[in-house]
Amino acid sequence: MANIPYSAPIAEMRFVLNEVVGLGRIAGLPGYDAATPDLVDAVLEEAGKLAAGVLAPINHTGDIEGSHLDNGIVRTPAGFREAYRHYVEAGWNAVPFDPDYGGQGLPWTLAFAVQEMWQSANMAFGLCPLLNQGAVELLTEHGSPEQKALYLPRLIAGEWTGTMDLTEPQAGSDLSQVRMKAVRHGDSYRLVGQKIFITWGDHDLAENIIHMALARVPDAPPGSRGISLFVVPKFLVKPDGSLGTRNDLRCTGLEHKLGIRASPTAVMVYGDDDGAVGYLVGEENRGIEYMFAMMNNARLSVGLQGVAIAERAYQQARDYARTRVQSRAVGRGSGKTAAGDDIIIHHPDVRRMLMTMRAGTEAARALTYEAAAMLDTAKRAPDPAVAEAARLRVELLTPVVKAWSTDLGCDIASLGVQIHGGMGFVEETGAAQHLRDARIAPIYEGTNGIQANDLVFRKVGRDGGTAARSFIDAVRAEAAALAALRGDDAAVIAEALVRALDALAVATTWIAAAAKGDPQAAAAASFPYLRLFGIVAGASMMARAAAAALAALASGTGDPAFNEAKLVTARFYAEHFLSEAPGLLNRVTAGSRTIMALAESQF
Repeated sequence: MANIPYSAPIAEMRFVLNEVVGLGRIAGLPGYDAATPDLVDAVLEEAGKLAAGVLAPINHTGDIEGSHLDNGIVRTPAGFREAYRHYVEAGWNAVPFDPDYGGQGLPWTLAFAVQEMWQSANMAFGLCPLLNQGAVELLTEHGSPEQKALYLPRLIAGEWTGTMDLTEPQAGSDLSQVRMKAVRHGDSYRLVGQKIFITWGDHDLAENIIHMALARVPDAPPGSRGISLFVVPKFLVKPDGSLGTRNDLRCTGLEHKLGIRASPTAVMVYGDDDGAVGYLVGEENRGIEYMFAMMNNARLSVGLQGVAIAERAYQQARDYARTRVQSRAVGRGSGKTAAGDDIIIHHPDVRRMLMTMRAGTEAARALTYEAAAMLDTAKRAPDPAVAEAARLRVELLTPVVKAWSTDLGCDIASLGVQIHGGMGFVEETGAAQHLRDARIAPIYEGTNGIQANDLVFRKVGRDGGTAARSFIDAVRAEAAALAALRGDDAAVIAEALVRALDALAVATTWIAAAAKGDPQAAAAASFPYLRLFGIVAGASMMARAAAAALAALASGTGDPAFNEAKLVTARFYAEHFLSEAPGLLNRVTAGSRTIMALAESQF
């Protein structure tokens, strides 16, 4: 029963891309002219086929089998090697990358929609290309010409995969504690140390694995300013790109995890013999700075994982609710039962849960695609002022997308279990796997608490709230435009959004002051502030969706049932999600006082 099918929500994706984030505008940026409507439709359709037909069927079996370390060789579950071959041969790994190195040069906005399908269909599988794309971004931005020529074509093709080797036993979120050593040896370095929690750190899908590893050179300054970044291939690479001898690093163990069990999470040991050969990226002692290119890319993609697992959980819960027979719903009469009267989708509380899942997923999806659209704009807009404004917006949204979307993913996957009732608590339905898989996303790539601190101190406190207020002003203009449309739905959504914006504005002023005057209070208030920001940012996307649906209904274009459902979902979001805003404001401005009030001994 667990292999319940996945169907990519292509109509929803197309609506968000075209009507909410404006893919047509993105396609008009220099270098993105290949992203024609016909091509976009073809990409979405073909990606949906791979996700549904190849990746989804091995999701549950991969969870049961897991990856294994067998005599020093990491073996992935049955079907994964074949699935990866299909993925690579179809060119999916190359979608957003530079054509000069074999990429397809399509917008990140479209690439995010495609990636959502991989993560929904099989999150454990999707982590491999997720890390690889981050390695490509890092080398594209900071690699030398020689490194780009040697590594990028094969990473982009998917012949090789990339990893992010940051964490050590004593250095989790605090990378200033990294101890791995790197000693210069001719034109390379020799690395010695251990890394843990390395996602897809070793596997049997590709012929080579390129590790992006942080380490310290001798006499480096203490703390994060003394960390350098190195390219460390599993197999050394000859100048012509062919593979040489095995490098001195190996996987010594795989973690036994709550979820994403098919994904090999490796303990990697460097330098059992003479030291692993690594090649410096950029300059010594600037590794953390360079690594942010990979980390920020990964943070947006992890936020997308929250959307993806929410979509998968929603689809399964919806389909289950349409068939599960369990008592007559309130208000459906007491006479003879008509066909379908007693399926649980008629129960108001089940409807509440399904609408919460649907609305939350749609809002988070649109916000994540919006961040991707800002990323494209920042990279390609010919007007420097437009590019800079987009860069600041994507920086502001990155911690929100990562944290709010992944928290939602957990909440929505949990609701999926609840809708299944007792059957959701047993593994055979597969609902529990979605919850287990979702739970890692708020932890890795910087815990959601770290994302909240990043939003409060780096994105709001640093500029006194200027970027946040610019965002609030932009959303106010959208709310005013929606309010000007005719109809009760538009008025209700716009009014709720304005009230929530007022709360966010007050909270932002408080946070900006506290970040400078009382950092501990600002840190204590950071989580409810990020949640408030996420709810309002999601509402801004739902307001756009409502406006587009109203326009389509007024003009008689599109699918009326789709647009009517879009309008109802947007109003549900306004009435149920935005109602949290006043309470979150109170938690920001007053609730932080008790967080640090108890002495350590009182816990």
